[in-house]
Amino acid sequence: MSKFRSHNEQNTKHSIDKHALIFGLISVFLCGIGFSIIMPVVPFLVQPYTSNPGEQAIVVTLLTSVYAVCVFFAAPVLGALSDKYGRRPLLLLCLLGSAIGYIVFGLGGALWVLFAGRIIEGITGGSISTIFAYFADIIPAEQRTKYFGWVSAVVGVGTVIGPTLGGLLAEFGNSVPLYFGAAITLLNVVYGTLYMPESLDKNDRLKEMTFVRLNPFTQLANVLSMKNLKRLLVSAFLLWIPNGSLQAVFSQFTMDTFSWKPALIGLMFSIMGFQDIISQGFIMPKLLMKLSDKQIAILGMVSEIIGYSLIALSALFSFYPLFIAGMFIFGFGDSIFGPSFNGMLSKSVDSSEQGRIQGGSQSIQALARMIGPLIGGQLYVTIGHAAPAFMGMILITAAIVVLHKGFYISG
Repeated sequence: MSKFRSHNEQNTKHSIDKHALIFGLISVFLCGIGFSIIMPVVPFLVQPYTSNPGEQAIVVTLLTSVYAVCVFFAAPVLGALSDKYGRRPLLLLCLLGSAIGYIVFGLGGALWVLFAGRIIEGITGGSISTIFAYFADIIPAEQRTKYFGWVSAVVGVGTVIGPTLGGLLAEFGNSVPLYFGAAITLLNVVYGTLYMPESLDKNDRLKEMTFVRLNPFTQLANVLSMKNLKRLLVSAFLLWIPNGSLQAVFSQFTMDTFSWKPALIGLMFSIMGFQDIISQGFIMPKLLMKLSDKQIAILGMVSEIIGYSLIALSALFSFYPLFIAGMFIFGFGDSIFGPSFNGMLSKSVDSSEQGRIQGGSQSIQALARMIGPLIGGQLYVTIGHAAPAFMGMILITAAIVVLHKGFYISG
């Protein structure tokens, strides 16, 4: 952990700005709804422009990948700009861009319009790095893993509501969930404009902006050069590749394997969100009392491997109860890995570097989620529906080895 103790950490040791905390939690809640509400309908929006299920699956995964490409290039820029100019203006701008992206995607009319909508969303989608930097500003280092758990739980609430709502709204038209997502994101922009406090003190801001900080490849190299972070980020990269694949093919998988409709797909996403709430509200606090961040992360990885194995079996036997059980176990692993990873990450640098390190992490995640859907989509079409899950089992096993052997930070 860095020996530096920032100005913000000293000032927030005994108190956390309640307005900042409330805004941050509302932001991630609405982001959770806005993102998850569209997930059940994406394959159905693509369907009119494709000629067969295989082509449809490829287009769905390409839409996920192009989003990740844009996040990859945008995240370090947004993170660095937030270190220089503050979190508030960047977050508001990104939320506005996301709303525009939803509207364009909902309008559709041609495949290129759908891709344009995803590109707009992706360029502003790197805002999650700024959101985590925002929380790192207002929360003392020793409490961050706990609060990152809260963030995951709040996202879980949004994830519970969003997909079910999206599936129900799709009854009025497949584009309706997109317009609703845009509306609630715009409401968040209004709320932030009126009430959001700036979290980064001017004394802690980046003094000089250089091109190096805006270059995603240089940022990746710099972040990976940090000895105490390299293996953590590599292991997360190996985990995010299959996770990105699963996210991209989820709806198509359930359509092709079990003939599910938007409402049922949305309900399954909601179950995942409910799992997140249970994990963060009841299980994570107990784990934090007994285990370090690293141990919790590895527990989450093992759970994801078990989840992937059940998902693979559900595809082989076309037996949806195995799929549901697998998603529950996968969801538990994912819900505890995220807070422990972000806790380790945020404790490694001081306040003026939070945007940079979170931006670098987001770029690595975007790179994985760019590669994952492309590989997963090809495996899905050429080998079989179970192939992406088998990929997850192999890569996360490798991720556990990398993290266990080479990374240590106090919990």
